[in-house]
Amino acid sequence: MSEWKEYKLSELMELIGGGTPKTSIPEYWGGDIPWLSVTDFNNGKKFCFDAEKKITERGLSESNTKLLKKGQIIISARGTVGVVSVLGRDMAFNQSSYGIDAAKSITCNDFLYYLLKANIANFHSASYGAVFDTITKETFNQIVVILPPLPEQRAIASVLSSLDDKIDLLHRQNKTLEAMAETLFRQWFVEEADEGWDSVRVGDFVHINVSSINKNNALKTIRYLDTGSLTEGKIKGYQTFDIADAPSRARRIVKHNDVLISTVRPNQKHYGILKNPAEDVIVSTGFCVITCDKINPHFIYILLTTDEMTEYLHSIAEGSTSTYPSLKPSDIEGLEFQMPPLEKLDTFSEYADNVWNKIEYNHTQIRTLEKLRDMLLPKLMSGEMRLEYRVDE
Repeated sequence: MSEWKEYKLSELMELIGGGTPKTSIPEYWGGDIPWLSVTDFNNGKKFCFDAEKKITERGLSESNTKLLKKGQIIISARGTVGVVSVLGRDMAFNQSSYGIDAAKSITCNDFLYYLLKANIANFHSASYGAVFDTITKETFNQIVVILPPLPEQRAIASVLSSLDDKIDLLHRQNKTLEAMAETLFRQWFVEEADEGWDSVRVGDFVHINVSSINKNNALKTIRYLDTGSLTEGKIKGYQTFDIADAPSRARRIVKHNDVLISTVRPNQKHYGILKNPAEDVIVSTGFCVITCDKINPHFIYILLTTDEMTEYLHSIAEGSTSTYPSLKPSDIEGLEFQMPPLEKLDTFSEYADNVWNKIEYNHTQIRTLEKLRDMLLPKLMSGEMRLEYRVDE
C-alpha cells in the first residue's frame, strides 16, 4: 500500500454552506427548485432526487442558500450528523448540511461518497453540541484518511456503485408494483364503485392493537421498530435492546400482514405492512397495529395509505387535543368505505397477494445486497481488500 497517501478530508473537497430563504416572503417559496433538508435524504439511499419543499428562482438568488449540481454530494451537519447522499438532480439546501464537490485532481465524487460513508463513526465522535450534534468545517480538518491512487478509487467506486444501482433498481421496481396495485384499487373500488354497494366501517373487518408484551413475556432481547424507522412501506432498520432496557413504547406484538400506521402526524407517511416478522420484533405504541381478520390486508393497506386518505387522517389528527397531531384507534375503526362484491374483492386480493410476494422477494434481495455492500465498504476503504485496476493512459 505504499502508493496510498494520507490526507485530511478537507483537502479532498470543496465545502459549500447552505441556507434558508426568508419564510416571511411568499414569493420565495412554491417554485420548481427542490430545497433539501436532512429528512429528505436520511433514508439510506445513495441518490436523492427530490425534496418536500421547493423554492423559486428569486428565493435562490435573494438568499444564502446555494444550488448544488447533479452528482455533487450533500452531508448532514446537525442532528443526525454524517448522513450522506449524491444529488440525482440540481437542488438547493438548508444550513443543516454541507454541499461537497470533490477536488478532481485527487479524487472523484463517486468514491468520495463511499469514503464519507466509511467515516460516519468519525463524524459522530467529532461532533459536539448540548442539544443537537453538530459538525463544522473544522471537523473535516480533524479527520485523516488514506487514499489509493485515483484509478483504484474509481475501481472501488465502480464495485460499490454496481451494488447500489441494483438496490435502487429493486426499490424502484417495488414502487412501481405498489403504484400498479393502487391504480387497480382506484379503478375498481373508487372510479367504478357502485352506489348499491353497502357502506361499511373498517372496524367491522379488523382488530387494532391486539397484543402487547407484559412482565410475563419470555423474550430476553427484542428488535424494536419505532415510527421513524418505517416510511411508505420501507423499514430503515431495527434497534436491538435487552428487554429490561427497551423504551417504554416498545410494547406492540405484531404478526404477518399486520398493517402499521403511525398515530402521530399521519402526513409523514410512517406506515407499512409487515411480512413474516420474527418473534422478537416489537413495535412502538406510536403505531396503530391493524390485524385484518376478515378482509385482505392489502385492500385495507391501500385504502388507508392513499394520498387522499393520508390527508384526511391528518386533518382528523390536527383536530385532536394531544400535544401533537395524533389519531386514536377509533378514528381508524370509524372510517367508512363501500364494500365491493366478494368476487371482485377476491380477484383483487389474489392480484395484490402476488404483487406483495414479489415486493417481499425484492426486499430480501435488497437486504442481501446491502449486507454485501456494507461488508465490502470498510475492507475496500482500508486497503484490507484490494482490487485490480487499469491505470489510465
